Amino acid sequence: MAATRRPTGGEQAVHPPWDDSYRHGPAPWEIGAPQPSLAPLIESGAFVGPVLDAGCGTGEHAMALAARGYDVVGVDVAGTALAKARAVAADRGLTIEFVDGDALDLAPLGRRFASVLDCGLLHTLGADERPRYAASLASVTDPGAVAHILCFSDLGGPIGPHPIGENDIRAAFTAANGWELVEIAPAAIHTLIAKEPFAARLVTARRIAPTLAE
Repeated sequence: MAATRRPTGGEQAVHPPWDDSYRHGPAPWEIGAPQPSLAPLIESGAFVGPVLDAGCGTGEHAMALAARGYDVVGVDVAGTALAKARAVAADRGLTIEFVDGDALDLAPLGRRFASVLDCGLLHTLGADERPRYAASLASVTDPGAVAHILCFSDLGGPIGPHPIGENDIRAAFTAANGWELVEIAPAAIHTLIAKEPFAARLVTARRIAPTLAE
């Protein structure tokens, strides 16, 4: 499904495809555990299965969810990351479906999800791609589903690569696209490239029936 996709805005900015980030050691955003801003949500039962982990990478968040009994599907375009995720999940005795798929075109999955987790995918998309992504998520969820999204922020500090503003988020997750924004809260993203975490936002969006744009 992802074989013929167009590179995302983030990929075009840094040039190599996302898969290259995983070929020679861990990618900068792979810290070997769930992000501290998302871990409390996973541990507290904020998700409802089945869960879509969009842009799952090597699968730490998917595995944390699966370890708590959730039915999880991880989707990514980076085959190297998916191979590592499958191997680690098998070692941990976890059953997780990891799929090579394009987050901008999720309908071919043929699956429905009650929750979405996105750690670091939204901010890699260009302005024209973010509304498509929100619509793609809507295509595999029903009204009542909830998405939890962690993305780099343009406020606070330090500022990470590909930061996006609150208006960018609101322009993507609209009622016309089938989403209602519940909360946009300050958060942080930890990486392997900096001692201090980068400024981030934790977005909570609820799936609603799409409405006509005014």
